Amino acid sequence: MAQVAALLGAGVIAAPVFRKLGLGSVLGYLAAGVIIGPFGLRLFSEPETILHVAEFGVVIFLFIIGLEMRPHRLWSLRREIFGLGAAQVMTCGLLLTLVAMAAGVSAPVAFIGAMGFVLSSTAVIMQTLEERGERGSPAGQRAVSILLLEDLAIVPLLSIVAILASVMGTAGETAPPWWQSVGLAVAVLVAVLIAGRYVSNPVFRFLAKNGGRETMTAAALLVVVLAAWAMDMGGLSMAMGAFLAGVLLSDSTFRHQLEADVEPFRAILLGLFFLSVGMSLDLGVVVADWRVVLAGLLAFMVVKGLGIYGIARLFKAGHREALERSVLFAQGGEFAFVLYAAALTAGVFDARAGSVMSAIVILSMALTPLTMIVMQRFLPAEEPDVDGVVDVERADGLRGEVLIIGFGRFAQVVSQPLLARDVEVSIIENDVDMIQAAAQFGFKVYYGDGSRLDVLHASGAGSVEAVLVCVDKPEVADRIVELMKAEFPLTKVFARAFDRGHSIRLIEAGVDYQIRETFESALKFGEAVLIELGADEERARDTIEDVRRRDAARLDLQLTGGLTAGRQLMRGNMVTPQPAPYVTPRRQGVVVTEEAD
Repeated sequence: MAQVAALLGAGVIAAPVFRKLGLGSVLGYLAAGVIIGPFGLRLFSEPETILHVAEFGVVIFLFIIGLEMRPHRLWSLRREIFGLGAAQVMTCGLLLTLVAMAAGVSAPVAFIGAMGFVLSSTAVIMQTLEERGERGSPAGQRAVSILLLEDLAIVPLLSIVAILASVMGTAGETAPPWWQSVGLAVAVLVAVLIAGRYVSNPVFRFLAKNGGRETMTAAALLVVVLAAWAMDMGGLSMAMGAFLAGVLLSDSTFRHQLEADVEPFRAILLGLFFLSVGMSLDLGVVVADWRVVLAGLLAFMVVKGLGIYGIARLFKAGHREALERSVLFAQGGEFAFVLYAAALTAGVFDARAGSVMSAIVILSMALTPLTMIVMQRFLPAEEPDVDGVVDVERADGLRGEVLIIGFGRFAQVVSQPLLARDVEVSIIENDVDMIQAAAQFGFKVYYGDGSRLDVLHASGAGSVEAVLVCVDKPEVADRIVELMKAEFPLTKVFARAFDRGHSIRLIEAGVDYQIRETFESALKFGEAVLIELGADEERARDTIEDVRRRDAARLDLQLTGGLTAGRQLMRGNMVTPQPAPYVTPRRQGVVVTEEAD
């Protein structure tokens, strides 16, 4: 129990602390693993055992991704998977092999070491994309496609290890021929496809009618385990088996139920996986061969990053996307451990080569979150090319009485009373899709980022009577208000607030008017409920007005006393003791005037 407590405590402490520091949860888990591992506090002596269990978190992660990847959607990515992905794997594999051979490493060891490093970490990349909210973006989908090809590449690479062992004379006599391994892999793949297509849905339908919630959860985990186990028995990737099972169930009516059931296990086990990777870092090897490890780490990450950038540009990716992909993928991954272990068993690797390469891979995984942070810090904000795009023009020399910044649902409603009174309105937005959609409804919206001073000048912020800040993100609204008050102090600023804390910041920044985006709509909602429950309309309006006054008074108190001030003005639903007199009166009180009632 002490070791379980250590694992949970390390994860609970490290992940939020590193997120708060802006370093990401992945680096936090890795650092915590190093601290509690056999080369830190020595709370664990065999991290490999935990790593084997924790790998199931990666498996579940791929299953959830598969659930979101419908077959037709997967088919639409075939060019990215087998074109872009294959080109990246082969190009980077060749470059890294040449780098290792130039350093004096034999060709077989250089090839296996290079190809292991080429297989980027699915866990690190997917977790990073998820934390940044980019998994569903086009660039994120291309990253997922490359990862899928890399997962598939483990199959021929394991076969190549067996072939190299035979050529080098280190293979055991019991090693099966390559055609037998390929045949078994194909047979297992077909079996999983048939089971997913014809067996899983009837089984889940039966369990939904006759089993409980815990039975459905167990069944969801069983599907993942069986698919992963079958693929592993066939010499394929367990993660690929889980992904395939998810794809086959993505059109099932139980898709959302399955995702909800396995998600908690995924989150916990994935964190445990990163902890165990950190524990697996052999600091003794790093210290003893630090020159080799650091040189290999630097050479492999730089050369792989350059190869990825070149392939990305060759496949028509923009400079920013190519740079982000090269930084994100310039590391080894969990499948490298599988490949290196097979090479060590087959005699292609010796113990020192296996330890050094594993240390390089682990350190590269740990460096990825840091390199991403550095890149984001110094890379300028992305400026999409809107020249020539239908219905999209850049803001330049705009004139009007009112400038609206951001044209989402809030701003669309705000514009209606202004347009009804023939107020001349200029609108800027930095979402190209939103601009094109607004054009279909008769709105002329210009492209522009309101958080940039040059765009504010081009949009006429200094000549309009009022600027309406209606953007979705509070930090962007704060930036715009700061620029407006510093550069255009005579212009009235009206701002949409996200929550109460944001309202206080906007008031302190000097806006002329602010309102929380859901406040008035929530009051109207509550008024309608009171009327439906039997209150007359006048009493309902008076009640809502009382709530509005109390909220305004509370906000005034919070401006001087902080968010906790004015709490007594809020009505709660907890039962509170009623005040009672020290001496009970002998006679009941009577009403003297109606006004006192």
